[in-house]
Amino acid sequence: MAKILVTGAAGFIGSHTTDFLLAEGQTVVGVDNLRTGHRENLTAALRSPRFALHPLDVAAPGALAALVAAERPDAIIHLAALVSVQESIANPALNFSLNLQATHLVAEAARASGVGRVVFASSAAIYGDGVAQPVREAAEKRPVSPYGAAKLASEDLLLGHGACYGFTVRCQRYFNVYGPRQDPASPYSGVISIFARRYREGKPVAIYGDGRQTRDFVAVRDVARANALAATRPGLISGAVNICTGRATSLRELAEIFSTHNPGVAAPTYAPARPGDILHSLGDPASAGAELGFKATTAVAKGLAELISETAVPLLS
Repeated sequence: MAKILVTGAAGFIGSHTTDFLLAEGQTVVGVDNLRTGHRENLTAALRSPRFALHPLDVAAPGALAALVAAERPDAIIHLAALVSVQESIANPALNFSLNLQATHLVAEAARASGVGRVVFASSAAIYGDGVAQPVREAAEKRPVSPYGAAKLASEDLLLGHGACYGFTVRCQRYFNVYGPRQDPASPYSGVISIFARRYREGKPVAIYGDGRQTRDFVAVRDVARANALAATRPGLISGAVNICTGRATSLRELAEIFSTHNPGVAAPTYAPARPGDILHSLGDPASAGAELGFKATTAVAKGLAELISETAVPLLS
């Protein structure tokens, strides 16, 4: 079994990845400054003797390097980040600090302590808009936000470090991840978590644009499994793959699925499209299958039904 250091361990994807690794028998060193992560996401993990949480800011110079030197993990899964396109537009300096400078510090910590593998949370945002669908990894990269640009630069930074200093880098280009623990209270949450909260409250959802924009929605439990494979699968070489389903769902279709479970809620309202939003995003999952042995197995309708059931508020009699 391996020792894996997970940055952003108390976050949405980080906590599910931590749980999956622990269930596999791995030892996990969790890192999170709890800026957007929540300690309660790790309730089960904190009961494990193979898990420890360190309240550390990855972007603070020297902090992560000292921890990596002390723990000597076999791999680092770097998930800590500013996770919103809209917030990166509103605060590009924070985006630079959390999404690029922090990645440099992860790369340097791996180099200094001889870590064998780094897994990086990249994004479909690196492709931008107007790319032929489904998107393959070799497609032209045309990010349209500071967030996408920082993710693309971080990939190059890590791959360069890995090639120069002899460690493997796996870049995971997540498409639209959804599932339990995604904070719907944040204005920067994913569309599914926002829809789930609005329908639970009996309120109509707001769709930005005409609702015909499409996304490749991938369940967080599938993403957690993909991260574990990238960190532990023997014989991997450096590279980047899409973490996606290869199936497109429009926002109108998404609202229809929610409506079938919440028939009393009013129809969606429509608002102008937001700057930086991409119209269509559909990934080609073939490379993830070939390189990681990964295939997403959770259909959107099934994943949403489970999410709605898990987050439903019991009726008082």
